[in-house]
Amino acid sequence: MKEITASMAGTVWQVLVSEGDEVTAGQTVVILESMKMEIPVEAAEAGNVESIKFASGDFVNEGDVLVTLK
Repeated sequence: MKEITASMAGTVWQVLVSEGDEVTAGQTVVILESMKMEIPVEAAEAGNVESIKFASGDFVNEGDVLVTLK
């Protein structure tokens, strides 16, 4: 299982994928908002979205797992 983690603390602004979606390496899967900036979070590897751990509006800490891929 591959994990996509938050690069910094912030609020989940948008989740751009759904469970079952296929993603490619470098694809933006989540956008975080921190200090009025939008921070894209990209998949490091290709895979299928197994689960999404947070919803829009949720606060996350740096290193929290946002999405798991299989």
